[in-house]
Amino acid sequence: RLFRQEGTCYQEAKRVLHAAVPDRLHGRDGETGTIRQFLREHVCGRRPGSLYISGAPGTGKTACLSRVLLDCKDELAGSQTVVLNCMALGSPQGVFPAVAQRLGLPAAAGRDGVRRLEKQLTAPGPMVLLVLDELDQLESKGQDVLYTLFEWPQLPGSRLVLVGLANALDLTDRSLARLGARPAGSPRLLHFPPYTREQLAAILQERLGQVTGDPILDAAALQFCARKVSAVSGDARKALDVCRRAVEVVELEVRSQTLLKPLPGGE
Repeated sequence: RLFRQEGTCYQEAKRVLHAAVPDRLHGRDGETGTIRQFLREHVCGRRPGSLYISGAPGTGKTACLSRVLLDCKDELAGSQTVVLNCMALGSPQGVFPAVAQRLGLPAAAGRDGVRRLEKQLTAPGPMVLLVLDELDQLESKGQDVLYTLFEWPQLPGSRLVLVGLANALDLTDRSLARLGARPAGSPRLLHFPPYTREQLAAILQERLGQVTGDPILDAAALQFCARKVSAVSGDARKALDVCRRAVEVVELEVRSQTLLKPLPGGE
């Protein structure tokens, strides 16, 4: 009973240090506002368009977009939302049958499947919000897949709003150069910079502040972790992982001390 009582705070700390989508993302108010405004202008305003979100791993791209989608759920209720992680696709061309399936169409492969999707996305109906995470997984010879996707919002009568997320800052310049030759052809760009030391420290303090009782990790330790991670990558997930591992180490020490503690009144 003593161990379970002492161990409750450690379980709670490990839970809050997991990289789930929080209610508020520190240091990302500007990016969150840009995404929200884009969705309102294009999805709610029925204006097809595309947004490319770039940034290194752990900079909050997916978390910010997920937070906005949750907050704007009622506003987006009149549209169809399709979210795909391109890492899960067997090949770049696999994105077309995957999108068709989510839209309730037969998942035909090849040119027929692409044409059927284009016909669907240019026919009258609700706006379609297509979110493609890990977009750089769709790079292929000639970049036909990426060009097709980013050209869909420019088709006459299109009702597609495309949001792509990837690590590379220059994917649109490097792989989609010819989109810029068309009026309004290039996607809108939004870059997520690495988290600073102050932002990482605020994230860690906010997460661990949800745990009841005395602080588990010293404030100086959190500052040290934030400083080291910001110097290497600015990856918030890495900082959360380091702190979660530290909590596990402390928990193991407490467990071993409790197991070795003599029973009251014992010899």
